[in-house]
Amino acid sequence: MAKPTAYPFFEMDISKVLAEFKLPGVDVDAILASQRKNIEAVTAANQLAIEGFQAVVRRQASILRQTLEETGTILTEALSAGSPEDKAAKQAELVKAAFEKALSNMKELAELVAKSNTEAANVISSRVSESLEELKSALAKASVKK
Repeated sequence: MAKPTAYPFFEMDISKVLAEFKLPGVDVDAILASQRKNIEAVTAANQLAIEGFQAVVRRQASILRQTLEETGTILTEALSAGSPEDKAAKQAELVKAAFEKALSNMKELAELVAKSNTEAANVISSRVSESLEELKSALAKASVKK
C-alpha cells in the first residue's frame, strides 16, 4: 500500500476525476492528451536547453585548457625577444592575437547559446501551433454538434 503523503491532492488521478464530471460538449480525453503533449514539449525543450548548457560548459573548459597550454608558449616568446623595442613589439603582437582569440571564443560561445535557445524555442513554438490547431478543431466539432 502506498504511503499517504501530507498532500493527498498529488495522489489523485486527475483524468478519473475529470471523467466523473461528464461535462457536455467537453472531450476530457482530448484535453488530457493535449496537456500530455504540452508537458512532453516542455520536457523536450528543457532537455535541449540542458544539452546546450552542457555543450557550452564543455567548450568553455576546452577554451580554458587551450589558453593555459598556450600561455606558457606565449610567455616564452615574450621573454625571448632581444632588445626592449623587440620585446614591446612582440608583446603588442601577442596581446593583439590574444584579444582576437578571445573575441573569436566569445562569438563561438554566443553562437552555441543562441543555437540551443533556438532549438528549445522551436519545440515550444511548434507545440503552441499544434495546440492552437487542436483548439480550432475542437471548436469546429462543438459548433457542428449544436
